[in-house]
Amino acid sequence: MQARSKKMAIAEKDGQLRQPRLSPEEAEMARAAQRCIMGALDHSRAASITLESDDGQQPVIQVPPGALRVIAQVLGAMSEGRPITYVPKKQELTTVEAAHYLNVSRPFVIKEIEAGNLPHRMVGTHRRIAFEDLVAYAQKVRARQQRALERMADEAREMGLDY
Repeated sequence: MQARSKKMAIAEKDGQLRQPRLSPEEAEMARAAQRCIMGALDHSRAASITLESDDGQQPVIQVPPGALRVIAQVLGAMSEGRPITYVPKKQELTTVEAAHYLNVSRPFVIKEIEAGNLPHRMVGTHRRIAFEDLVAYAQKVRARQQRALERMADEAREMGLDY
């Protein structure tokens, strides 16, 4: 185990962690590690894991079970090639960052803020959105979209347009 992989890019300035795609061998290694961690958590109250370094040393580290679950989730996402972003819970985002998170335009985010749909605070002349508020907004929008899709499917069934 190397102290810091050359492939892993950590953007400490903005608090976000990004990684490149894994090779097929690395993806399988991540899947195996995820299964081992989740298996240990399912069958015991494991609070430590043993790592083996390239030189054969095996340091034992104590890790809270909740952190092990997060590590397992990260490994699972990495093995599937899904992107991972770490954002501290109390993080505030700019309107550009919020737009990227929501996969919408910045003007749309501004419109939602001005309509009172997305809470924010002003820092000078700049708007800042709490990450927690952004996640809650995204969940509310997704739930509204899901209800609309269900209504459309119900109407299609009533009209005999089963698909």
